Amino acid sequence: MRLLKIIFLLAIVVSCKSKTEQRVEEPKKKLNVLFLAIDDLRPEIGAYGSDIAITPNMDKLAANGLLFNRAYCQEPICSPSRASLMTGARPETINVIENFTYFRDANPDILTLPQHFRANGYETTSTGKIYHNTRFGDAELSWSREPAYDKMTVEKSKTPGGFANPESQEMFKKNQADMIAKYGKDAPRNGLGKGPAYENADVPDTFYDDGYNAELAIVTLKDMLEKNPDKPFFLGMGMKKPHLDWLAPKKYWDLYDPTKIKLATQTEGPDGGAAMGLHPSFELRARYGIPKKGSIDDEMARTLKHAYLACVSYVDAQIGRMIDALDEAGVRENTVIILWSDHGWHLGDMGIWGKATNYEIATRVPLIISTPNMPNSTRGAKSDALVELVDMYPTLCELAGLDKPSHLEGQSFVPLLSNPNKPWKKAAFSQFPNPALREWAANPLSQGMRETYFGPLIEIQEKRIKAQMGDKWNRDLFENNVMGYAMRTAKYRIIIWKDYKKPENEPLFVELYDHINDPKETKNIADKNPEVVKALIAQFNKGWKGNLAKQ
Repeated sequence: MRLLKIIFLLAIVVSCKSKTEQRVEEPKKKLNVLFLAIDDLRPEIGAYGSDIAITPNMDKLAANGLLFNRAYCQEPICSPSRASLMTGARPETINVIENFTYFRDANPDILTLPQHFRANGYETTSTGKIYHNTRFGDAELSWSREPAYDKMTVEKSKTPGGFANPESQEMFKKNQADMIAKYGKDAPRNGLGKGPAYENADVPDTFYDDGYNAELAIVTLKDMLEKNPDKPFFLGMGMKKPHLDWLAPKKYWDLYDPTKIKLATQTEGPDGGAAMGLHPSFELRARYGIPKKGSIDDEMARTLKHAYLACVSYVDAQIGRMIDALDEAGVRENTVIILWSDHGWHLGDMGIWGKATNYEIATRVPLIISTPNMPNSTRGAKSDALVELVDMYPTLCELAGLDKPSHLEGQSFVPLLSNPNKPWKKAAFSQFPNPALREWAANPLSQGMRETYFGPLIEIQEKRIKAQMGDKWNRDLFENNVMGYAMRTAKYRIIIWKDYKKPENEPLFVELYDHINDPKETKNIADKNPEVVKALIAQFNKGWKGNLAKQ
């Protein structure tokens, strides 16, 4: 009898061990990725301290993840920023420094972020704006399938300019026709002939692109899970707002009391700053009804900021719908959610409207990540570590257990998910070519641009630069080859203006801002701090590799 008991106990032990071994040997399910892109969104979010933006869904995501206070784009314009982060390489490495170069033409064999996930067994797809546009969307290589258009129950609106109001549509058609008649068929490509800058229409969310694309992302998620529930996915959802034109349904406008909208208090450029550092708000002035010269008055400025905020809340609602769909599908607990914007935006700050500068307001971006396995102690935390959009590629690779391609020029910030205060990078890098003498797509000025109503604005910019630069002035140099390189450290922002085709040459001009004492960058202190400038230029010359965090 005793022998039988011993045999029985041994059988139980062997059985338990066998089951334990089976559990260990079961393959770990790969993490999904929800990749949330937002266009032209500066950190005007409640979670980032905005005292007016109504963004409950992004705030909720931040409360369940890690928010980066000091995240920076690599170039504050759409295509270079997106090409950089999607390839994991910096703008000059991939030779994309303006909106008209397709990264795949310049880099036929480069491995993009979704392409890498696709090669490792992921279903990869996207809706809305992930790359700069459809033509630059890398459809054949990055994405394994199209979105589930066949499952949509709402039709995509196809009104002139995307406007809902008939009067807005007529403004768009008239302005475009006038510009083509005056400046030729390329006028729309060059940003001329736009409709009004904003619209407040009583329409459903799906009338405008972002509502439609959010719905498309949701039905695509359901379609993927229905057809292949065991296959991990990389799903990109790109919001086009708050990029101009600011089109949002009326209910989002109604969230805000215009009398409580505060205007920018710093309405002049930095004292002693580079004359080439700011543009004359080309992108906004191309819109119908916006003054083609002079300042934007307070009444219009308040309306424009109201329009921007309405778009932010509109986008926030779409993000909430998408995350709710993850929850309803039961896959939230196995999905990394990362939310980012391609660059910031001046809303009258420094006296201008638009992106496309090397200052903090244009280069700093929101970046929030939530992962299934991050410690509870860091959920809702904020990190002051310096991070860059180019860091997202290696970070997502590490989280998904994928090898990191050798060409990557960013650094995984996974260690910050468990220790947000860990000592990190010494600097973050951004760049933008001469904003004052470039078109707002960062391409060199065309002759057509000079012949438009922008001509007098360009002449004013030239005079300022000539007065500041003196004998250094050379039209070809300043229009085509001058690049502003910004380096942000924990304390300083230095902007080094150089001939990017002759990097060995001395800087043409230097700006230095002390972020401890002057966070709005109101005064260039480079001349009064030559030793600091010398040290920072030496640090800059070490490049991104010389400023990485020690692991």
